[in-house]
Amino acid sequence: MPKSLTKLSLLPGAPSPLYAQLTELLRSRILDGTYPPHSQMPSEHELGEMFGVSRITVRQALGDLQKAGLIFKIHGKGTFVSRPKAFQNVTSLEGFAEAMSRMGYEILNRVDYLRFVPADARVANRLGLAEGDEVAEIRRVRLLNREPVSLELTWLPGELGHRLEKADLATRDIFLIIENDCALALGHADLAVDAVLADEDLMQALRVEEGAPVLHIERLTHDATGRPIDFEHLYFRGDAFQYRLRVDRHKTDTRKDPA
Repeated sequence: MPKSLTKLSLLPGAPSPLYAQLTELLRSRILDGTYPPHSQMPSEHELGEMFGVSRITVRQALGDLQKAGLIFKIHGKGTFVSRPKAFQNVTSLEGFAEAMSRMGYEILNRVDYLRFVPADARVANRLGLAEGDEVAEIRRVRLLNREPVSLELTWLPGELGHRLEKADLATRDIFLIIENDCALALGHADLAVDAVLADEDLMQALRVEEGAPVLHIERLTHDATGRPIDFEHLYFRGDAFQYRLRVDRHKTDTRKDPA
């Protein structure tokens, strides 16, 4: 049992009720990895003993965590931590860590490499370069609460790539590095979304079974002048991530009727 969870962690006189305090405390322990995905949570009785609260209070807290999708119950076996499932809104241009950190998730990146290679025809075409021009190729596995959630392949023009060589790619979004370290304003991105089946490379990177569904996103990001500067292939675990967007039925027409 984690020693950090003590009976004195809850404050009976606090403005928040005890079940809400317990909910937030357990939520933080789940998100920081104290209780990793698929691990078994303490029983209702054990939690009550640990925090000096009634079983009703524990059930209320666990009920809230279950509604939030952080835990699940198996009849006759107990309560378990869910694999983290996050979502990102595609109506604004932002990096993965930028979006997930705001939701309280811990994001780390396993940087497999940053290398400089000649642009093949596909990459050159997307970045507006000549085939064979130098580009930076970056491969990172994005970890959400210590669990792999996406594989990210990025290509940047060589000059920009060299400016990222000493950047902290293990903890920072490339978008933020480009904007803050390179003083290059981002403009817009074009996205294409489809589904693919996991091959051996994706199996190893994302820890999924062969043939598992994977969300694939091709994204071409432009700077504020419209110049393409960042071409990516993003592969997300189908059971751990989703993109969300809002669509309106009618666009507001601001044009005035002719006189």
